Amino acid sequence: MLYFIISCVSFILLSRSFTHKPLPPWKGEMKLLLPWCWGELSSFLVSWIKKRRLANISFQVPMFMPFKKMGLSSKVENVEEDDSSLLDLPDLALECILDRLSPSALCNMAAVCSYLRDRCRTDHLWEKHMKHKWGKLIGDAAYREWQWHVATSSTLLDQSKKKGFFESLSGVWAFSWFRPKLESSSHSRSYLQVDSIMAWYLSLESGKLWFPAQVYNRENGHVGFMLSCYDAQLRYDSRTDTFQARYSPHGRRTTEENIQWDRLRAPPVDTPPHVLHASDCLSDLKPGDHIEIQWRRKKEFPHGVFLNQYAFMRFLPLISTACYAASGWWYALIGHLEHCDGNEDHCRCHHNDNVILEFNQYTPGSRWRRMVINRKEHQEEGNEADGFYGGIRKLYDKEEIARWKRLWPAQILG
Repeated sequence: MLYFIISCVSFILLSRSFTHKPLPPWKGEMKLLLPWCWGELSSFLVSWIKKRRLANISFQVPMFMPFKKMGLSSKVENVEEDDSSLLDLPDLALECILDRLSPSALCNMAAVCSYLRDRCRTDHLWEKHMKHKWGKLIGDAAYREWQWHVATSSTLLDQSKKKGFFESLSGVWAFSWFRPKLESSSHSRSYLQVDSIMAWYLSLESGKLWFPAQVYNRENGHVGFMLSCYDAQLRYDSRTDTFQARYSPHGRRTTEENIQWDRLRAPPVDTPPHVLHASDCLSDLKPGDHIEIQWRRKKEFPHGVFLNQYAFMRFLPLISTACYAASGWWYALIGHLEHCDGNEDHCRCHHNDNVILEFNQYTPGSRWRRMVINRKEHQEEGNEADGFYGGIRKLYDKEEIARWKRLWPAQILG
């Protein structure tokens, strides 16, 4: 186009010069030079304009022009041509990526599209996160609580389908941040299933679910509970990375907040709190053994009955308030009999029917310091003044013993 314009201008000037009257000789020579001058000028202008355009292209690429027609580097062309995405990866490669994501990253990835949503919610991805964070705290009792809650949630959902008032159930729905779609199973699932491990993890993480566990040195290390471990209902506070506990001593409900992880454990035995633990280690007990023993203050108080909040409301009219009083497990050592000098070469204490329980956190002479039980007839022993001693479990795990020692009080109790 530029060549055409310059050529037209040159032709017009030349044609006009031929229509005039004869010119002097020197002017005729100048007229013959005009075509050569215009040719040189046009070549210069075309070359200059091309250089300016190339310089501008190197710094700014118009959006409407194709990459390949601009003569850019092959690297830019490759960027334009490479339109692959995360979804184009093989299943094994994508699975490896998802397996390395944190729980929060998995939740964010699940919001990208329906395909990644389903992949990020699979149980095998969340089993690792559940075991890593909650494995030492969630025991069989907590799992049963979760199963009961899932069943209750499913029942409520079925009722809402029949009656058509789902929103009226939001007050008792444990997972208020998601609700299953009330539609046929043929449609794509866009809400989290209540029985998935991801739902369990998020319910624990958000503090929506109370679960049973045990608390060392309850009520912030109250002197009356030193070196004990009591059953409680717990829920997690992700803002402070601590827990809130609910106890039920002697018919009155007590709460405690800001409980650290190192003061919690899953129940070590699957004995319900209200049941006397069957002591299967009595014949093996000898001086120096570390044990835990059930203890309750009064005979009418079971060993820490704790029902979930829904069962509590259901059975409350049938059970007296005193039945919800708690007792716990207490740490002790097996000591020597009074006539034994403690010499290992001559000690025969492990052959005697009587077994000495020593609670060395109390001062010598305290009524709480020593207790004698019979290894052949022991079921539950004690009195209304000193309390009742129940089932015994022997400690074999060194880490479990070390944990009790770390909780030892700074001063001997009176």
